[in-house]
Amino acid sequence: MPSFFKRSLLPKLRSFPLSADAFGILSGAAEFRRCLLEKIAGARHRITLVALYLQQDEAGQEILDALHAAKAARPELEIVVLVDWLRAQRGLIGAGKQPGNAAWYQAQTAAHDTEVPIYGVPVQTRELFGVLHLKGFIVDDCVIYSGASLNNVYLHKFDKYRFDRYHVLQNKALADSMQGFIQENLLATKAVHRLDLPSLPSTRSLRSAIGDLRSRLKKASYDTHGGTVGHFGLSVSPLLGVGKNNPLSRVICELIASAQQQLTICTPYFNLPLPVTREINRALERGVKIDIVVGDKTANDFYIPPSEPFKVIAALPYLYELSLRRFAKRHQRMIDSGLLNLHLWRDGDNTYHLKGMWVDDRYTLLTGNNLNPRAFRLDLENGLLIDDPRRELLEPRSKELEAIFVHTQRISSFKDLETLVDYPPAVARFLRRVSRVRIERLLYRIL
Repeated sequence: MPSFFKRSLLPKLRSFPLSADAFGILSGAAEFRRCLLEKIAGARHRITLVALYLQQDEAGQEILDALHAAKAARPELEIVVLVDWLRAQRGLIGAGKQPGNAAWYQAQTAAHDTEVPIYGVPVQTRELFGVLHLKGFIVDDCVIYSGASLNNVYLHKFDKYRFDRYHVLQNKALADSMQGFIQENLLATKAVHRLDLPSLPSTRSLRSAIGDLRSRLKKASYDTHGGTVGHFGLSVSPLLGVGKNNPLSRVICELIASAQQQLTICTPYFNLPLPVTREINRALERGVKIDIVVGDKTANDFYIPPSEPFKVIAALPYLYELSLRRFAKRHQRMIDSGLLNLHLWRDGDNTYHLKGMWVDDRYTLLTGNNLNPRAFRLDLENGLLIDDPRRELLEPRSKELEAIFVHTQRISSFKDLETLVDYPPAVARFLRRVSRVRIERLLYRIL
């Protein structure tokens, strides 16, 4: 067993008991939007929404209007929205100079009589080196967990959708634990400020406070003292991670190491951290059947059709495909044997954003973690580990996986995947240049 697992976390995790009828899986992005709006409208005590961003578009406006309406109906409601500080102050990538969502937040606060505070969390002084990637929407004693942010495609407001996972857990102890972490480790710090009020402090002026926050987060965890260790029934454990060898990353690797029969992994961007690749290799060696579902490059949210002008960001889906091709080539023998199955997801011009793992018939990991070096080292991540030793959730679990596989195609050979000679000329030129100056490895560490 490698030194990474000298102090195993998995058997020591404290968890909250969970009843099967308090756990639900939503069918898609449109149902997720309806559920979230219904929960907001029916809230009695608290609403806390945490996402990478709340976008200025029709779906974002619908969510913000619902929050203001809920506050107007019940002034005693405690409402908090948290988004990434830096992401909120820039426009969309490749869309030119824009004021960002913060300007919209401020205009909305000025236009309403009710108050819906929107806080920006700066995980780093530069977005490139870390963002708020926590997930979870808390409404009273309910937790809606998804990797989705809040905009038109994530919420399937119009024709296009971004496919994710959507889970509803009715569990007061879990909701209190997640709420407590936000209050004590984010809102109570000097680095976190409201974005919906004018005269924002500069990121430079917050440099020291951001450093303190990051140091604090590396030591922080969800409060699970009210939970149990070694619970023999259905339970949920909240996990937190930021920085090297964090608890969430370690549990991810331990889950793969614990697999005996079957392992399914979903990730939108194929760029596995070395510890994950090592554990996958070990699992294959001991005969574990592994399915990995990734998005086709055209289902990547950074994909730009070759008919449109080239932008550097358009090279990312091709970089991920090259990484997948190399992985498939190294594991072709396992693919041929049927032990390793790589699946590409594609559904028209919709995009794919699923993350998580299913281990044997016991563990299910809900997470926003992209299973890449960036998630393992830079971003602030979280996850919910469902432990189901009595197999109470086998039916909904199977239905979720079945829905994921509907729009997938198995890769029978690494040759099924395109390479540089097949790419649009502008993309190929850029990738050759990247390879020549030897920054490809650095790119994979921060993507």
